[in-house]
Amino acid sequence: MRDYQGYFIDLDGTTYKGKQQIPAAARFIKHLQDAQKDILFVTNNSTRTPEFVAENLRKNHNINVTAANIYTTALATADYLLSVAPSMSKVYVVGESGLKQALVNNGFVITDNDPAYVVVGLDTDVTYAKLEKAVLLIRNGATFIGTNADSNLPNERGMVPGAGSIVKLVEYATQQQPIMIGKPESIIMKMALKKVQLPKESVIMVGDNYHTDIQAAINVGMDSLLVYTGLSRPDEVLRERIQPTYTVKSLDEWKI
Repeated sequence: MRDYQGYFIDLDGTTYKGKQQIPAAARFIKHLQDAQKDILFVTNNSTRTPEFVAENLRKNHNINVTAANIYTTALATADYLLSVAPSMSKVYVVGESGLKQALVNNGFVITDNDPAYVVVGLDTDVTYAKLEKAVLLIRNGATFIGTNADSNLPNERGMVPGAGSIVKLVEYATQQQPIMIGKPESIIMKMALKKVQLPKESVIMVGDNYHTDIQAAINVGMDSLLVYTGLSRPDEVLRERIQPTYTVKSLDEWKI
């Protein structure tokens, strides 16, 4: 087993299940901290700020981290735009406060007046008018960016529509493929590696979902650890052509 310095870790299904704690995850994080490993929670959720996510981990899941340990698709989207767009570029956003704040904090101007980019993420207050504006702006030449392709999100009511459902609607109406940022795409992983300033050979991706977490690691050439506490099931994963580097039933099994 390679001695990894960096750990990219998924949240829902890996670190917790909605509001339910996963005690093994808290012990796993504590072991990593004691070993002075670099920890970054890499999540497709663009709706929350890093500060909110870190506070939730501290208060509700016994995981003592700060906003510096959180990397959302909102942050990855802002970092990606910084790498390709001039400063003060105009962006139209379908999304919530976490996404908008990340963009504003990095110098982007949120407007529907001739934006260069349209960013579409999860928006629980989405309306036809917002989607109509996004579609028209993209058809008029704005670059289309989607935060992530998750079709559903698990919550106490069941599998509700995810950001990918909204992105797909805009994609269908514009007949344009978006630039996708979140897992399983490589963009968020490359941005996260840049943030921690580690080579990919020194980092492992830990997650519960083969089709997002593990596939993201595969797409960027990183090792991966699939934990069976969330979405993916062993019989399903065994049918995949490329297997995770490691699998465990519980994060208690992982030896650092």
